[in-house]
Amino acid sequence: MKARDALANLRIVLARPSHPGNIGAAARAMKTMGCAHLLLVQPRHFPDPDATAMAAGADDVLANARVFSSLQAALADCVLAIGFSARRRDLSQPAATLREAAPGIVASAHAGPVALVFGNETSGLSNVELGHCQKLVTVPSNPVYGSLNLAAAVQVACYEVASAAAAFAPEGPRVRAPATNADLEKLFANLERVAIASGYLDPEKPGRFMERVRRLMARAQVEREEVKLLQGLLAACPASAAATPAAPSRKRSRPRSRKPA
Repeated sequence: MKARDALANLRIVLARPSHPGNIGAAARAMKTMGCAHLLLVQPRHFPDPDATAMAAGADDVLANARVFSSLQAALADCVLAIGFSARRRDLSQPAATLREAAPGIVASAHAGPVALVFGNETSGLSNVELGHCQKLVTVPSNPVYGSLNLAAAVQVACYEVASAAAAFAPEGPRVRAPATNADLEKLFANLERVAIASGYLDPEKPGRFMERVRRLMARAQVEREEVKLLQGLLAACPASAAATPAAPSRKRSRPRSRKPA
């Protein structure tokens, strides 16, 4: 299964959300990370104009959101449910950090639907609700102020799972044709010609100028397009025109007529 297929098996479950704006913002956060399945358990207000406004283009996620009367019903077809909590819990199961848990979440998503479960904005998930989850996860944050907005928590969770799945890994650099030795030799010859014509280089005492230029180009590992750019610059220099011998004129001058003495 491809990385993005794992995200297709991800379910974002919001239990008892009280503010519709947070539902819309969560939908937007999901869509930016390639997640499309939003499940709502007993939302106070939904559908709602505030949710649509905060979705900011993720209307399709809201339109396809499913509403459930209980958390058990929302998790019925999931092979794994991850409960998120910022508070210390008197539970037997230890809490893992989100980054630690992300690879396991991706692995489980290859087998079937996986739910990331978030609680109410004010009280979070209850211990009873966490009892329906197989794992407890926390997002490490500032101990002085560790409260995450619901939509922000969804964004962080989706990002970490997408990163673990390498779903949106940046493309490698574009491979361009390197300059050939012939390209470089033409450039060196042209550069030396312009340097002499401009008076910068004394042909009688050239020193190590061209040797250092060659070392510079060797370190730079220039591309063919870059050599063409430099050749164009040299061709535009006034010294380049002076270095190129002028072609003989084909226009014949008329002989001057002699006046009779």
